[in-house]
Parts: sequence; structure tokens; C-alpha cells
Amino acid sequence: MTQRINYYTELAADYSRPGAIPDELGGKLISEGERIVRLKESALPAIDSSYTSAQIEAENKAWWPTHCEALRQGRGDILVGEYREDLVYFCQDGPYYGLKEQEAREKHWWALIAQPGVSMCWPIVMFHGEVVYFEWKCEDVETNETIAKGNVTWMRRGHRGGCFLKTEQLTFYRDVFAPDSLLTLLGGA
Repeated sequence: MTQRINYYTELAADYSRPGAIPDELGGKLISEGERIVRLKESALPAIDSSYTSAQIEAENKAWWPTHCEALRQGRGDILVGEYREDLVYFCQDGPYYGLKEQEAREKHWWALIAQPGVSMCWPIVMFHGEVVYFEWKCEDVETNETIAKGNVTWMRRGHRGGCFLKTEQLTFYRDVFAPDSLLTLLGGA
């Protein structure tokens, strides 16, 4: 059997378990997430000798904790900024093509997984060039119920390209559409 590992040993923060990380680190990750979103270019950059698969993988590893913190803090502005305008999104409700088509559905997902009293974690995350694969779950802080879980694959061309393809399997155990009170918590979404 393969040795079990913590997938976060080389990353800036460990999001494999429920619970907050220190406020100072969370603030730095949010600032870094805002900076990374601004680096996205209008055209998807080529993978070549000046922008290698290894560089893209390193950028994806640096980006990952900023993504997790943005979800935990309900920063819909950062989350939307991570996607390309021509995003292709395959999931059980999809397919969705472009940011506008998936916007109404995804804001409900974000509101449910970032709601007060719920802690989200990503126990598994793996990187290979522009591929980022992860598994996530949300737990009710009071009851320890798993309220939702899923697995996701992103095709992310580093900081310069952002996410152009997302595939996701989502399972919600309670709450499928978020009430308006939770949707308003997602500033900018």
C-alpha cells in the first residue's frame, strides 16, 4: 500500500482539516489572491520555453492556499477572478460555457460551503503541470455532519492563464439552494 501523505507539506498553509488558519496568514493569502487575479492575461499563454509546465505547476502550488482562503472567507470577487471569461465547466448541472452561464448556480454553491457554522477543508490536492485535482468537504461546526463534498479537476495555466476548464462532482447532503441571507455574504459574487 502507498504511504499516506499530507499534501500540504510544501504549500504556504494547510487546508486539509476544518478550522481557521491564523488571521495574519489568512490576510496575507487574501492579498496574494488579489495580486494573482491581476496577473491573468487576456489571451491564454502558450506553454513553451519561456512559460514552462514546471513554472505553471509551481504557480499553481503557490495559488492553491489563496483559493482555499478565498472560499473560507467568502471572497467571491477573488473566486470569479480565478476563471477565464471562456471557462468550460463540466458538472452534474452542466455543462456551462463562459462565466455568465454558470454564475447563478455557482454563487449558491459558494454561499452554502462558506456559510457561518460550516468549515470547509481540502484533504487531498495534487498538481501536475496545469492540472490541479482536489477533494473537498464541508462540515457543520456544531454537529460535525458532512453537509457537502466533491472532487474537482482544474486546468489552470498558472497565474498568467487562470482556470480555463473545471470539472466537478458535487454532493450536497442538505441545502441545495442558499437562502438570500447567505448569498449576500459573498461580497462581489
